[in-house]
Amino acid sequence: MDRPQLSEEVAGVLRGRIMAGELRPGSRIRLEEVAAGLGVSITPVREALLTLRGEDMVELEPRKGYVVAPLSRQDILDVFGLQGDIAGELAARVATAVTEAQLAELTLADRALARATKARKVAEIERLEFEFHRAVNRMAQSRKLSWFLHVATRYTPARVYSADPAWRESMRGDHETLLAAFGAHDAAQARSVMVRHFTDGAEHLVKHLDDLGIWA
Repeated sequence: MDRPQLSEEVAGVLRGRIMAGELRPGSRIRLEEVAAGLGVSITPVREALLTLRGEDMVELEPRKGYVVAPLSRQDILDVFGLQGDIAGELAARVATAVTEAQLAELTLADRALARATKARKVAEIERLEFEFHRAVNRMAQSRKLSWFLHVATRYTPARVYSADPAWRESMRGDHETLLAAFGAHDAAQARSVMVRHFTDGAEHLVKHLDDLGIWA
């Protein structure tokens, strides 16, 4: 029996594949192939595609079924720009009120991420990077704004980043600068580094999709 949240997991997988360029704009998504590949029934796949259609990630075409919706460079810049604006505001709020205990928590989380980065453990880097930012967002005590950021970051193909050595290096530098800004209670610097973190992410993803020839 399919778990109630299974369709959300399938939607997450498909969303990631689309944003990573594995599923190209205009390509057909066959329910049976997706179900077989993920080891699930057709039902959660169909429900996932309905969700993605509502997000304009896929389109339903007559006699063809579901196809990947158009995706442009500007779409990438827009999504990451939104993420950066929200994340920057949350980081600024953390910087103004962060406690020593909270800063210690973030420092420990970042050290774990640094170890995973040094060991090149891609899946671990992906998980720990997510947890670090989730901790920052939680400390901002801005539930609705954090929720909007969570929705926006669903469109980030995390594995594309965690598997890339250049991104891992820039991520380490961003985290060090961010923690320093928190320690100095420098809201402007915290905002700036967080916005840059997402702006660099947009440029990285655009280059990745350029290299795949996704826009052709």
